[in-house]
Amino acid sequence: MEETLKRKNLFVSILLAGLSVTVVLMLSSFLFRTVISPPVDPNLDDNIQKNTVEEVIQVNVLNASGVQGLAARVRNFLRARGFDVVEIGNYPESSENSIIIDKVGDVNSALKVAYALGIGDTLVTTKIDSALFLRTSIIIGKDFASLKPFK
Repeated sequence: MEETLKRKNLFVSILLAGLSVTVVLMLSSFLFRTVISPPVDPNLDDNIQKNTVEEVIQVNVLNASGVQGLAARVRNFLRARGFDVVEIGNYPESSENSIIIDKVGDVNSALKVAYALGIGDTLVTTKIDSALFLRTSIIIGKDFASLKPFK
């Protein structure tokens, strides 16, 4: 009888120790998730989330200078700097100045592209086109030699 009582006490002691460890682990997990690393609220304002997450700026590059191969050179330059160049091609008309066209109303992204290329802020315009799946269009004009990819 005494041996059975010792076994029961040992079993209860092991069970209590296991439950104690489980409670400590659950409590520390709870404290970690709520105090040290709180969850992100999915209903936060989009502007706040955009400031904390780096976003890829999708652009297309159109050559309006009449000189072949410039769009490909700008594409390589921008891709090396983290921009997503989704298309290159020729612009239907000639242009003296290189310009940046904001397509979605995100002027900050257009200004980042302009800065990367060395295009002045005064040559950044907005022309919303929701049919395109990119933020910015780059028109390379006859002044291409003054841009960073060609220096």
